Amino acid sequence: MNEWIAVITLTLLACVSPGPDFAMVSRNGLLLSRRAGVLTAVGIGMGVLVHVSYTLVGMGLVLQQTPGLFNALKLAGAAYLVYLGVHMLRAKPMIDPPGTPPPALSDGAALRTGFLTNALNPKTSIFIVSLFMGVVRPDTPLTVQMAYGLFIAGAHAVWFSLVALCFSTGKVREKLMVARHWIDRAFGGLLVSFGLLLAIAQHY
Repeated sequence: MNEWIAVITLTLLACVSPGPDFAMVSRNGLLLSRRAGVLTAVGIGMGVLVHVSYTLVGMGLVLQQTPGLFNALKLAGAAYLVYLGVHMLRAKPMIDPPGTPPPALSDGAALRTGFLTNALNPKTSIFIVSLFMGVVRPDTPLTVQMAYGLFIAGAHAVWFSLVALCFSTGKVREKLMVARHWIDRAFGGLLVSFGLLLAIAQHY
């Protein structure tokens, strides 16, 4: 039971901490649609499962002890965040008639965005590997460890779905849509900053 409490507590803290996942979900929920935001959140949960899977099969330890491999993942994640950020920074003002629907994003693209944002985030890798090595006992049954992994992924998907719902609801969103391109640029700047900080951060 104590192990479950630790996993739940650390997972919730990891979910609410600001980062690229939050930026992407809130941006898609606010500027695109509730559906796009929620599907981005589901993609993030799928990305978490990637980290959980390789940790459970022992690759997490390899990643932890192989700086070159970890740095390659870090640079790939940084490049992806900078790519997304630059794309948003290039957003141009759009003069749309009242009632014009927001730009469309396919379900697959929303899922892919969330998935890649998380799967290429080495900070999530550090969290998952550290949690399973520091909190989960070696004699914990594999089925229980898998349950931990499913909980962690599900908690991320649920939390960021709530974030998407929050940012896609109410008249505030309608008013903010007037300054859509500036908000897009703000989120783009955040992602570029996250990417650059990730690129220059030292290996843990």
